[in-house]
Amino acid sequence: MKTTLRLFFVLVFPFLNNTVTAQSSNKTGAVKVVVAGTSHGHSAWILNKAKSDEMEIVGIYEPDKALAEKNAIKYHLDPSLFYSDLNKVLDLKKPEAVLAFGSIKEHLYVVQVAAPKGIHIMVEKPLGATLQDALLMKSIADKHKVMLLTNFETSWYPSTYETFRLIQDSNYVGQIRKVVFHHGHQGPREIGVGDEFFNWLTDPVKNGGGAMVDFGCYGANLITYLMKGQMPVSVTAVSNHFKPGLYPRVEDDATIVLNYPKTQAIIQASWNWTFSRKDMEVYGDSAYIVAVNANKMRLRNKESLPEYEKWVTDKDIHVFTNPFSYLHAVLRGKERVEPFGLYSIDNNIMVNKILEAAKQSAATGKTVMMH
Repeated sequence: MKTTLRLFFVLVFPFLNNTVTAQSSNKTGAVKVVVAGTSHGHSAWILNKAKSDEMEIVGIYEPDKALAEKNAIKYHLDPSLFYSDLNKVLDLKKPEAVLAFGSIKEHLYVVQVAAPKGIHIMVEKPLGATLQDALLMKSIADKHKVMLLTNFETSWYPSTYETFRLIQDSNYVGQIRKVVFHHGHQGPREIGVGDEFFNWLTDPVKNGGGAMVDFGCYGANLITYLMKGQMPVSVTAVSNHFKPGLYPRVEDDATIVLNYPKTQAIIQASWNWTFSRKDMEVYGDSAYIVAVNANKMRLRNKESLPEYEKWVTDKDIHVFTNPFSYLHAVLRGKERVEPFGLYSIDNNIMVNKILEAAKQSAATGKTVMMH
């Protein structure tokens, strides 16, 4: 199935052959990485596996001494791995890649330091706190010919790629007319994120915004892939401040409407859902697909009435179920970064363009025309 899907993409989308190949693809073994920042709640993903067949942490940049000590104890890490100077740890350890797990605003600094040293970079979503930051990051990465990838949890979901396959294979849904994204949770305070994460996640500068940025980026990333990189014609957004006592400086709810020539996308990003959710609904003129979670799907078309459920895993379709496996495959020449693929720089520049327009629309109460 994996080989068949790869062949399908090559035959149907030949432009995908013109993808970026990592400079270090001639190397073998685990990728040596430095973790840049540990304040992001997702840093546990890598700190919990300091060494594996795919990744080996050779250093950790964390300028907050108390947080460094806390994480050394929590994840049973050698304190000598921690450094308070990013330049120093990169020069001493010479990693192949840096994984950014600080605030979104700090992504630019990581690129400014790592890229001139020829070190590849993967950041947590979104790419930049602002469009200006994202564009500068891209120019630096391009200049120094390094990979700059962005990680989204939905990029690991088998249901995401099965949805893509069904849309592209046999034209299952026909013309896509409407796509609806629901992403978010009850709120960072409500789900108990750590203070080091909460403090910048609710800062309009360090995070770039609130729920609109934190969760609006998911839908923007997915629709950009589905639209093959096409820029929306217009962006209209409304933001809400339902819990000013908890989140006085940023919005905790947002709805973003993207209009394309033949398709509309509605992105619902919120810190007010009754439970955590990351789901996608795709409606075409002949069928619909609902990706309920990472594995469960609901489908219905004119030939398969009534609606039926489908469960899909990484054994059914080619997908990397964590970002480090993907990074390893790219840096070892086993995988290519598709143009406008979910991790790609071009896709994530578009994400920042959409978010910037959404923030402008919400602030002014006007639709932002993108052309």
